[in-house]
Amino acid sequence: MQVLEFTPEIAKATDPLYEKVKHIIPRFEWELHAPYIQRINRLKKEKNAVILAHNYMTPEIFHGVADIVGDSLGLAREAGKTEADVIILCGVHFMAETAKLLNPEKTVIIPDTEAGCSLAESITPQDVRGLREKHPGVPVITYVNTSAAVKAECDICCTSGNALEIVESLDSDRVIFLPDRYLAANVAAQTGKEIIIWEGACEVHEKFTPREIRDFRDGSPGITVIAHPECPVEVVKEADYAGSTAQMIRFVEEKQPDKVLLVTECSMSDNAAVNFPEVDFIRPCNLCPYMKKITLPKILESLESLSPVVELDERLVKPARRAVERMLAASS
Repeated sequence: MQVLEFTPEIAKATDPLYEKVKHIIPRFEWELHAPYIQRINRLKKEKNAVILAHNYMTPEIFHGVADIVGDSLGLAREAGKTEADVIILCGVHFMAETAKLLNPEKTVIIPDTEAGCSLAESITPQDVRGLREKHPGVPVITYVNTSAAVKAECDICCTSGNALEIVESLDSDRVIFLPDRYLAANVAAQTGKEIIIWEGACEVHEKFTPREIRDFRDGSPGITVIAHPECPVEVVKEADYAGSTAQMIRFVEEKQPDKVLLVTECSMSDNAAVNFPEVDFIRPCNLCPYMKKITLPKILESLESLSPVVELDERLVKPARRAVERMLAASS
């Protein structure tokens, strides 16, 4: 992997970006990142490429090279709108597959093919078929945190931001909801419908405990706690608000709390702190090992080589895309 040097010319080109993130990224770290940021931002214009970055990307990616940032729902929507020839998806593999589903004619690249997801890996297409056999006629909702092969077996997708809305939109008193058992349980607590739950979980969010939240409150009186609905139900009950990463950001923007604990992946707080410097973000440092596989050098390599390209089995594309498009049509 190539190592780029920091020069006065690169400093001049990237210092305006550094002004925005200087209270998050130390100068010595920025000097390691800046040569890659400068090269990536130049190269993506030459290749008519757009970089989509999830809210869990590290700040140098999120604020340094990303063109579009957001949660799974936001990236899914924007992926279908872009006029770029190349999409670089800085997130995990299922997100890149979703971008490809919505843009079959475009080149979609993920900088590291091993950027997977413990939740997506918790269920297979065979599992979905088994659920349908056990519960005939019951509609199947799949969280977008699943492979295209699983999506192809399901009726409609959802995200953490629209899960309740999707459940309520279906004309059925019973639904199968997969694969996240905590998101399903949190939705079940808000609806009168019976939800059949799969036993998958996110390895980051399931680590949080109610005791941990209470300890944060004891250590930071007056703190506002915002939890992701992939957390256990008991953790969500301890929070002041629960929502997707996009909803978390919207809450902070609208309420402007003095101190905030974002009960989710660690980089989320770093990225939000850049945009809300007046808010004190208390950081629980649970990192996603898969998200952290995406780095600036890997993004640069993927732009230079236009690889690794995301390819989908043609037999999966139509049914999987239908499940995603139904979600987009049903969500406000």
